[in-house]
Amino acid sequence: MATFISPMTEGDLEAVLALWLDTEGVGLNESDTPDQLKHYLNRNPGLSLVVRDDQQIVGAILCGHDGRRGYLHHLAVVPEYRKRGLGRQQVATCLATLREMGILKCNIFLYADNELGERFWTSCGWSKRSDLQVLQRVC
Repeated sequence: MATFISPMTEGDLEAVLALWLDTEGVGLNESDTPDQLKHYLNRNPGLSLVVRDDQQIVGAILCGHDGRRGYLHHLAVVPEYRKRGLGRQQVATCLATLREMGILKCNIFLYADNELGERFWTSCGWSKRSDLQVLQRVC
């Protein structure tokens, strides 16, 4: 199976949302509607990625930045395609693009009980910050 990574498009969103819904550890919310995701893609052109095998989407990641820090959201790979480096390739591509844009650090958000996700991210060199907490409110 020949897979390739390409920028996520608005036309990919239905398949990407289905992938995320089927992926343990990925939590969707009110910011993950097709309209909200279209806005995100337009604000961060070319940064979010999909992995395709022929025309089937088998992986996806949202990537963006606020001008100072990068953010990765919803990394997913279909279970049958895992352990091939596709998640790492998506992350590496996002980080390289952010670096080219002058973004020096990147953040991810991980559910506290997502042990599989934590193992993946720490094996990729990410560090858990014990000095910070995430707080949030509705705008």
